[in-house]
Amino acid sequence: MSAGTVVLVGTVLFAAGCSAAGTGLRDGGPARTETVAKSGSPPAPAGTAPSAPGGSGKPYPKVDPVALLMADPKVNPQVKRDLKPCTGKEYPVDVSYGKVTGGPAADIVVNVLSCADALGRGSYVYRAEDGRYENVFSDEQPPVYAEIDRGDLVVTKPVYGKSDPLAYPSGEDVVTYRWDGERFTEHDRVHTDYSNIDGGALPAPAVSPKG
Repeated sequence: MSAGTVVLVGTVLFAAGCSAAGTGLRDGGPARTETVAKSGSPPAPAGTAPSAPGGSGKPYPKVDPVALLMADPKVNPQVKRDLKPCTGKEYPVDVSYGKVTGGPAADIVVNVLSCADALGRGSYVYRAEDGRYENVFSDEQPPVYAEIDRGDLVVTKPVYGKSDPLAYPSGEDVVTYRWDGERFTEHDRVHTDYSNIDGGALPAPAVSPKG
């Protein structure tokens, strides 16, 4: 097993609202709706990766993204140290399940956010390999937010000028990656400059998983 392969930890998770009053990660990243992960329901079988529902309409088995990150040697130690609950047991982590590497099992996209404003601190993609998860993509240069869009990996990064406040970036880069069988390669890049209305840039658009 490679250094980037993480054993699946079987804890079921759901998304919930993240309180802005908690402490946790430092501020920074694209503005978006606030969601966190917390445990609650029966876990998926340990040691196995969730399989795609195959059109059955059933949801993917859920895993614990916090445990996945903590067990991953590729995740920056500072990200791990800063990853703490916002309130109670609610962590500032978004997790999405879907097909983005073309494998038989569901891939997992994990976004680590800040508690204060739910802005992206790091984005990761885990591919199921032999019943375990391998980290096949990481972006730890905030602000950043990754999501699955019709089989592609789409990474959004607000662009800030020297004097831009956090909530008002000057623009945005949206980068589309595609899996080539071994790794993600850049397929498309779109840059947008926001208009300067009433002397200030437009607010950073909310970014949330599609679906």
